[in-house]
Amino acid sequence: MTQFRALVIDKAAKGLAASFKQVEPSALMEGDVDVRVTHSTVNYKDGLVLSGRLPPKRLPMIAGIDFAGVVTASSNARFKPGDEVILNGFGTSERHHGGYAERARVPAEWLVKRPTAFSAAQAMAIGTAGYTAMLCVLALEDHGVTPGKGPVAVSGAAGGVGSIAVSVLSKLGYHVIASTGRREEEAYLKALGASEIIDRSELSGPAQVFSKERWAGAIDVAGSTTLVNLIAATMYGGCVAATGLAQGSDLPGSVMPFILRAVTLAGVDSVMAPMAKRERAWGRLAQDLDPAKLEAVTTTHAFDEVPQLAADILQGKIRGRIVVEIG
Repeated sequence: MTQFRALVIDKAAKGLAASFKQVEPSALMEGDVDVRVTHSTVNYKDGLVLSGRLPPKRLPMIAGIDFAGVVTASSNARFKPGDEVILNGFGTSERHHGGYAERARVPAEWLVKRPTAFSAAQAMAIGTAGYTAMLCVLALEDHGVTPGKGPVAVSGAAGGVGSIAVSVLSKLGYHVIASTGRREEEAYLKALGASEIIDRSELSGPAQVFSKERWAGAIDVAGSTTLVNLIAATMYGGCVAATGLAQGSDLPGSVMPFILRAVTLAGVDSVMAPMAKRERAWGRLAQDLDPAKLEAVTTTHAFDEVPQLAADILQGKIRGRIVVEIG
């Protein structure tokens, strides 16, 4: 194997910096499967890592929490050369080299065989954000939130997780209430299937203990008072799936909705989720995500654009999903 191109985070004169480098194969980390990476994506977490707000545990580190590609070598019986695979999370870009590279070496237990319903580009259009959205939908279903129980609210609806969540929920028959701070995205969200649009300020303001029961379930990417206010407006026996902290990691609320309205707060982790959950989520995405809607929320970019895209996503400038063509 010859040198390969990668986006590497390393020490700089002031803190950390990311730059494109030619990397020796000997720099690859432990793993029993080698992959030729063809596509990646940009998630909010990628923005945090590349900005230095979520620094890697070791340096130098190849960034990127996702990739799709083709197995080139494997000493594990689950995979053989030519298999098409996906990786989401498992500490890549933090503790293990990630997907912003033309080559990767990872443990076999981190890889999912790419569903035949999706191309590599489509798999990265979904990426960790879309896979996380599906985990949230499954959490609501597992806690009894069905379309007949009432509406479902989605915070950060124009972002990566939100866009996929709105698309999937609407296809499944839910009445979706989409929350966004970008009112200019109303037509976009309606096209994805949102039935109502509410302004982010309705949820991000002072925390309430109780408010009028408005939804049977919710998917939240914001945390802080947004999550508290989503819980406060959840109907009796409902569920809120929490998977982000864009507003903050605090939870300045009360236990009262959990006790008096029997509301469930379901934490959704996509990074270390076991393989059974991953395969279930990808299987449901293949079944319940409309390819036309996926295409409508996706833009394709060159590898060189990743640093700027990572900065843009932290500033709320990114709508929907991004595909990065790596190799």
